Amino acid sequence: MNIKKAAELFDLTTDTLRYYERVGVIPPVTRNESGYREYTTRDLNWVYLAKSLRNAGLSIESLIEFAQLSQLRETQNVEDAQKQILADQLEELDAKMAEIKDVRELLIYKIETYDQHIAQFKEGNMTPDKIEKLWERKK
Repeated sequence: MNIKKAAELFDLTTDTLRYYERVGVIPPVTRNESGYREYTTRDLNWVYLAKSLRNAGLSIESLIEFAQLSQLRETQNVEDAQKQILADQLEELDAKMAEIKDVRELLIYKIETYDQHIAQFKEGNMTPDKIEKLWERKK
């Protein structure tokens, strides 16, 4: 598959694909006899992984480290290091998801109680000493 089709497949620009390869986010892409990039399934898997991890917040530096390790594949230490990068990313993602869940619950609460709070405010029942402490609502 050529670079244009690969870019379209993953909704990326050709410049992004070239950048990913140039800086080492993905391993070097297979070239045909004319020197044009020919994305194999392996190459496309790397692009998909890089895009997915990047969208999840993994840094370019971590992606580069992961890709560089894949090209060393000589020892168990390399495989362990790659697996650790993925495990660390999963841990970070789980923490972000927990934060997002908490904020989602807060938004649901605020939407569900919005009319009641506005009514209390308009009636003069919402005074500085009667204001709810949102951070304590779950306790």
